[in-house]
Formats: sequence, C-alpha cells, structure tokens
Amino acid sequence: MVNMKNKIQSKREIDKNSIHDNELYAIIDGSEELLVESEFVTKLTKYRNSGNPLRVKLGLDPTSSDLHLGHTVVLRKLRLLQDLGHLVTLLIGDFTSLIGDPTGRNTTRPKLSKEEIYENSKTYFTQASLVLDPDKTEIRYNSEWCNKLGADGLVSLASQVTVARMLERDDFTNRHKSGVPIALHEFLYPIIQGYDSVVLNSDLEIGGTDQKFNLLMGRELQKNAHCVPQCILTMPLLEGTDGVEKMSKSKGNAIGLTDAPNEMFGKIMSISDELMWRYISLLSLKSIKQINYMKSDVENGKNPRDIKAEFAIEIVERFHSKSLALSALKDFESRFRYGNIPERLDEQIFNDKDLNLVSVLKKSGMSASFSEAIRNIEQGGVKIDGVKVTDRNMVLNKGNFILQVGKRKFLRIKIN
Repeated sequence: MVNMKNKIQSKREIDKNSIHDNELYAIIDGSEELLVESEFVTKLTKYRNSGNPLRVKLGLDPTSSDLHLGHTVVLRKLRLLQDLGHLVTLLIGDFTSLIGDPTGRNTTRPKLSKEEIYENSKTYFTQASLVLDPDKTEIRYNSEWCNKLGADGLVSLASQVTVARMLERDDFTNRHKSGVPIALHEFLYPIIQGYDSVVLNSDLEIGGTDQKFNLLMGRELQKNAHCVPQCILTMPLLEGTDGVEKMSKSKGNAIGLTDAPNEMFGKIMSISDELMWRYISLLSLKSIKQINYMKSDVENGKNPRDIKAEFAIEIVERFHSKSLALSALKDFESRFRYGNIPERLDEQIFNDKDLNLVSVLKKSGMSASFSEAIRNIEQGGVKIDGVKVTDRNMVLNKGNFILQVGKRKFLRIKIN
C-alpha cells in the first residue's frame, strides 16, 4: 500500500502556494492510490482560482437491493469532497448491470433482468444519503445515454480499445490462461464505464481497488474524445464478516446499511478481534490518535470485546440512533453474555397441521433454502424453546414455539 502521508509531503515541492496542503492530505488520507497526483493538484488549484467545483463520479451497479458498510468507505470520501465544495454524481449503472461487471470473477457473471435492476436501484439514493448530503448529490442512470448509442455507437466505442489492452486486466488474463470462457459482451463493461466518464465530463472518479482497470478506461476514452482526463482515487476494499472475501450481499458476509439495529450490532460483534481493527480504521470517525489509544488499552489488558462493542455502538448510532444503539447493546449482552432470549420477537403464524421443521425453517425465512435448513439442523445450530434439535425429520404440532437458528436469529412460531 502506498504511504500517502509521505507522498503528500513530497508533493509540497510541486507548488507550495497553489493549494492548501491540509485539503489535499484530507482527500488522499485513507486511500490506496491517486492517479495522476500532479494532475489532481492542477485541478484543485484551478478550482481555488476559479471557484468552479470538481465533478466527482461514483458508479454503482444495482446488483442487489442494499448498500452495505463496504460501500461507506467510498461514500465517506465523497462526503468529504462535498464538504470541500465539489459536486458528486452518483451514477446508477442500470445499463452496465445488463452486462454484469466481471471484476474479480473467474466466470461470466449472470445477467440481471431490467425488472431486477429497477427493483434493486430504486432505494440506492435513499441509502447513500445516509452518508452523502442529498442536496449536493446528483443521481444519474447510464441508460440515459447508452440506450441511445445504437449499434454504430457501440462499434465506434469498441474500436478505440484493443483486445491486448483488455487482456491486461488480471481477471480476463487469468480466465484466458485457464481456459475459462470469456463472453465478448464482458469486454463492453469497462468500455461503457469509461464512456460514462466522457458523458459526465468527470474530473475525478472514485472506486475500490478492484475497479482500477475500469477507472483507467475512463481516462483513455476521455483522451480520445479530446477531454481533460479524469483523475482516479482508489479506496481499500472492506472484507466481509468472514474476514476472507470482500464484503458482498451475494456472498452472505455483508452488514447492510438498512439492517435492523440488533442485527447490525450482532454482525459487528461476530467479526474476529483481528478484523475488528481493519473495520475501525476504515469505518470509525475516531482519529488515528484515539484508535492508537484503543490499541494500547487492549495491549494493557482490556478485553477486545469491549472495544468491539464501543465500535458497534458508533456504527449503529450513525445509521439509526443512539437510543437504538444502546438498546442493541443491551439486547446483545442479554442474549450472548447472559444467555437470555430477547423480550421482543417477530412472530409468524402457520395454519398447516403437523409441519416438518425443515419446512418451517424455509417458509419462515430462518433458513434460505431447504438444504440450508437441513444443514443448520445437522450442525446443531437449531433450537426450539432453548433445546437443541438434531432430528431433521422432526414435526411441529399445534402450539407456540421460540425458534432459534445460530446465535442471532430468533422467531416466535405459532402453529394453529
């Protein structure tokens, strides 16, 4: 990872009077890479002299209906840029979602239908506004201009990029070498993303480190269109709760911005003590000095669980409220520290007779599928009224039950 603090110190030699060092450092701080830094200094200097704000772009593909904490790493940087006076465009890739971003994939990504894309995207602005200033955020959809391209336009765009250039992208190269098929339409994804930058005339595009190739494509196509090329700011990727892969709803390791307070709190508490510091460094609003004090406290014997709880309170308060965060803490301690069942439970009523437990788990949503329900039972993760169940063929008769799956899922079941 590039040491950005040292990098900004060296840039003081560029032009000490052109820009406030603190502003540039604030923008770079916490990022992975800024390309091209000298060009960005020039852009900021022009902004200071003219008052014309930079146009900053973030593209989001609506591949799921919820944003998660991993997205906030980038959203917080956008909010900083808004506070510094710049214009943010939240670009919903409803057209590119029809292609599917192959980034980080070793297979062709399944295509989404237009209906799925619409359903997923309609709440994005509301969710992003939990971090961004909605009054300073423009939302656009790339179908606005991509639908108008037609065959001639797509051929013209594709003619600007060689196959050799596309194969510079690691995931394409790895799949090609491994004999894994690459569909031709996948090459269109980075090209269209780059074309978005041409249309929006963006000065800066922000994205995760896995998006670097796509972001660079924007620079190339802007140069071909005789535009001033955008600069690129890449941000680190946040690992999911499993600590292995990047946070993703499809991988089941995400903490959603719209998760209920108790669920959000519990997911944060489930991460490892080692991963906790990664989350705190990328998501907490505490200063580096404060975080170092927290690390020192742990080294001196403080339980990491208590640090994690403080962090969980901070995050739940940010996306819900302080009272709900404290309530989530109380609920968590009641369930996991003292082994109690929460007082307030959702309830589902079934009017069927003699229901199989596997069916109840699936129909209630406590397990995502029948196979997952069977697995939950066989692995000892299912309890009824506090008693572990290991019989996958168990039948539930008329009555009221408290169903538990894992450590965090509880549901009151009523069978008439």
